[in-house]
Amino acid sequence: MDANRIKQDFQVYEDKTLCYLDSAASSLKPDRVINVLDEYYKKYGVNVHRGVYNLSYIATEKYESSRQTIADFINADFDEVIFTRGASNALNVVALSYGMAHVNEGDEIIVNELEHHSQLLPWQQVAKAKKAKLVYIPLTIEGRITTENFQKVLTNKTKVVAINHTSNVMGYITPLEEIIPLAHEVGAVVSVDAAQGVPHQKIDVKSLDADFLAFSGHKMLGPTGIGVLYGKEALLKEMSPVEYGGDMIDSVEKYESVAKDAPYKFETGTPPIGEAIALGEAVRYIEELGYENIREHEQALKEYTIKEMQKIEGVTIYNPTVETGIIAFNIDGVHPHDAVTYFDGDNICMRAGHHCAQLVTRWLNVVATLRISYYVYNTFEDADQFLTSLKGAVAFFKSVGF
Repeated sequence: MDANRIKQDFQVYEDKTLCYLDSAASSLKPDRVINVLDEYYKKYGVNVHRGVYNLSYIATEKYESSRQTIADFINADFDEVIFTRGASNALNVVALSYGMAHVNEGDEIIVNELEHHSQLLPWQQVAKAKKAKLVYIPLTIEGRITTENFQKVLTNKTKVVAINHTSNVMGYITPLEEIIPLAHEVGAVVSVDAAQGVPHQKIDVKSLDADFLAFSGHKMLGPTGIGVLYGKEALLKEMSPVEYGGDMIDSVEKYESVAKDAPYKFETGTPPIGEAIALGEAVRYIEELGYENIREHEQALKEYTIKEMQKIEGVTIYNPTVETGIIAFNIDGVHPHDAVTYFDGDNICMRAGHHCAQLVTRWLNVVATLRISYYVYNTFEDADQFLTSLKGAVAFFKSVGF
């Protein structure tokens, strides 16, 4: 993969000194995706589904065409793809609609300490409201979810398994191909947070057999304010909307109303039309690059970076295995928020904090971590720029007494 050529697709790289290493939080957007979004607002920026005039027809056709593009992208059926405001919104829909209707007192919901707050917190609320029990998968000494440890907490009381595809802090990929069949054996439903998975590797929801799966546009070269919830058709059919209003309703009487079928009953009001259309363009861009090339490129960058980081005294790396493009680390004795300001001085964009996953931070027994994350536009020159800055940061904080 020629990342230097790919950089030319991103106007933000007109700043030749920019080193963007925060794609796990939000990816950059290629010009062609921005142009599609711009085209919607400039040329036919009207509502969908309701107008009988030509501009509304064009908007509707492009909006629904994008739904089909995304359905094909993850091997889902058209009616199984719901547009949401983001992955967080999608995961909340699962908990508030399916969870509140199906989880009862004494039931168990399996979660784990690697979960992003968007997956964990909605199920905490369901457990409280329904008097169910949250059960945590024990992590290995490396901080991994394993099939063996999952089996230790799986019981006939398990109703829901809320689990990530890829950890946003450790970058570990969960063995879902083994876990999901085991969950189904006891009748449990599996909700997958794939916000860190879909941007980086091919996910076939039929093959994976996930019951629900969520991801966001802004982490996969698309706009903010748009996400996707996949749900099995049979489950979506029985679920109730969590928001009510325009466009999601089929008929309204004085005291009763009937919602539309999925996916529309979950898309209340005016949807993020331009964002959905632009997400379809982001999908096409990813498909042109090829997942195999993306993954190989990210792993090569991480392998090189880890090897060089391990030569620097005073740096602790929490996930040195080469699996994804995420590296979590700290400079010994230095608060990550102090460290990240040094990197910013070298025009390196990276993350410091708990990354919306406080339980992982506590498991690591640190106040926070530094995190870099590679994507398609990162080069080995970016890696060297980061490594040079890291050496400088270590020397600087040592010189001032940290």
